[in-house]
Amino acid sequence: QVQLVESGGGLVQAGGSLRLSCAASGLTFSNYAMGWFRQAPGKDREFVAVISWRGGGTYYADSVKGRFTISRDNAKNTVYLQMNSLKPEDTAVYYCAAVFRLLADIYYAERAYTYWGQGTQVTVSS
Repeated sequence: QVQLVESGGGLVQAGGSLRLSCAASGLTFSNYAMGWFRQAPGKDREFVAVISWRGGGTYYADSVKGRFTISRDNAKNTVYLQMNSLKPEDTAVYYCAAVFRLLADIYYAERAYTYWGQGTQVTVSS
């Protein structure tokens, strides 16, 4: 059974940092592109970042570019999202997602991803 488990969320003041982790099991991790999405109260789920299955490419939403960094550790079957310079508008539930060798053209699309974690809450106070 494929399982994605997020951790690392919490409460932080604006300007602070958090690192989210997503541990994957039940799949060949190195063959899957790994993405992060988020959903704020009253808003649709939105793309945040993705890292390619081969580890050679990363893409970010404009809203987080320059502040967030996605990385992966294939030995640990884990993808990370380092979040710096956090803003109140970053407050959301953050979800980890996986898809086999994702086509880059649709990296931003929620429907492109096959597996999802349960999410972890990130709250940024002003």
